[in-house]
Amino acid sequence: MSATTAALSLLGISLIAVGGVYGAASVVRIGSGALGAAPFGSGLEPTEHAVSRFHVRWYTVTMLFLAFDMEMVFMYPWTRVISAMGPSAVIEMFVFLAVLVTGVVYAWREGALRWT
Repeated sequence: MSATTAALSLLGISLIAVGGVYGAASVVRIGSGALGAAPFGSGLEPTEHAVSRFHVRWYTVTMLFLAFDMEMVFMYPWTRVISAMGPSAVIEMFVFLAVLVTGVVYAWREGALRWT
């Protein structure tokens, strides 16, 4: 099989797959009209628009969540390689945790963790 034939057959299979996905989407979609004001948020009637703006303090809370989320992403593989890397891995983790604690202390000092 030549390279041209392989490329054309791959292109054909890709186009068939994309067409199949679009066809399946048209079969299972609800409708093209706008939906009414259906309840959201545990079945309660909405009091504001679903894409309304949030208070600015939530962005700081989100950044704190992402910082600790990235901590876990870094710590899970670290626990697997700590014995192979030795003391340098422990020092690296404590430096990483010190940076995170510095961020939390800064956020606490700025009042990001105050709810009232």
